[in-house]
Amino acid sequence: MTRAPEFQDLDDLLLVSRYLNGRHPWLDPAGQVPYAHVLYAAAVSGRPPVAVVSRLATLGYADVQHSGSPWPGSVGIEDAALVKREGPDKYRRQWIDVGEPVSLHEIVETAGHAKRSPADVAARLTALGYRLGGSGPLPGTPNPRDVMLLRTARGGQGGWLGWGDEVSAAHVLEVAAYLDCSPLTAAARLAALGLRLPYTPQRDDERILTFATTYRAHYPGRYSSAPVGHVLAVARETGRSPADIVARLKVLGVGRPDGSVPDAPEDGDLVILSEELDGCQPWLVKNTVVGLQLRHILRAALATGRSPAGITARLTELGHWLHENAKLPEAADEADIRLLETVDRSYLDGVHLEHVLRSAGLTGRSPADVAARLTALGYTLPDEVEYPETRGVLAAS
Repeated sequence: MTRAPEFQDLDDLLLVSRYLNGRHPWLDPAGQVPYAHVLYAAAVSGRPPVAVVSRLATLGYADVQHSGSPWPGSVGIEDAALVKREGPDKYRRQWIDVGEPVSLHEIVETAGHAKRSPADVAARLTALGYRLGGSGPLPGTPNPRDVMLLRTARGGQGGWLGWGDEVSAAHVLEVAAYLDCSPLTAAARLAALGLRLPYTPQRDDERILTFATTYRAHYPGRYSSAPVGHVLAVARETGRSPADIVARLKVLGVGRPDGSVPDAPEDGDLVILSEELDGCQPWLVKNTVVGLQLRHILRAALATGRSPAGITARLTELGHWLHENAKLPEAADEADIRLLETVDRSYLDGVHLEHVLRSAGLTGRSPADVAARLTALGYTLPDEVEYPETRGVLAAS
């Protein structure tokens, strides 16, 4: 532990206290006084930096770090605050070290805490005698989220990207998802911070990366795949080929589509690939566990006038699949659709008595009728139950 100073002058105690508060811990007279400590002490005390250095020497602190450039004539508290670290490691590394070039992440961290632009912070640090670790213009607008753009991992973990580093398309998608913004917005800010992008943004990229729009736009994450319906819809809207859209998605960091994208889409493809059968998003997403919902096939058959078998065949060509236990009826029936709307079991699950009774109550059909129809559609009813022929009385109106 460093021995307490023998002098009692409050101004002097302020200068030699490590946190410039006139209290323990104290600077070590045998150690080097950081350059930034002098700047901040000058701002707090209202003295020129050279006067602070002179007084420190008088008090026995002769080894003072220097930038190699003349000391600034005066330092205001707003500028001095730029050399003081903030955040979780501020007690381990209190100051930005003038002996090392200032990194890009130090600039954006400082800019975020100071609510100033990276360009302003870089200019002021240079004026205070610091050397920057890179060159090139920086954004002239503040953005407290810049620091997360430079993290190589989310949640405050990982390393840092620096000037001139090339970022991956996956990184752009990941930080955009983390910051809940458009990947192109994240890409533009990364470029403004001096990073190199793996692609040149194009006019259609925003539409290509907008997978859905509800109350806001929804973009893909790092491990997302594009629904086939999305690819076909964007191709139609932009006048580009589906293959071109798939290729551009790959450049932008999005994984392969979740199905087979046809070179020449058929009439009705967008309808049967849309969840609401209106040819618009939200799009049908490939289920790799239980396959297509039989209810969707029957609804699509009614909407297009095609047979359930024809709908199933086309969706299979587009990369979807129907579970082997499913039994397709020859024709779609509204009664089957209403029944299936009450079933929350997949073809991997057994349909038990409580499920049959619930469906019977919601549809107004007898439990025996419900059990027989679900069996005919391929569901497994493992219970040895004699289902009553009486209709339910809680049918939905």
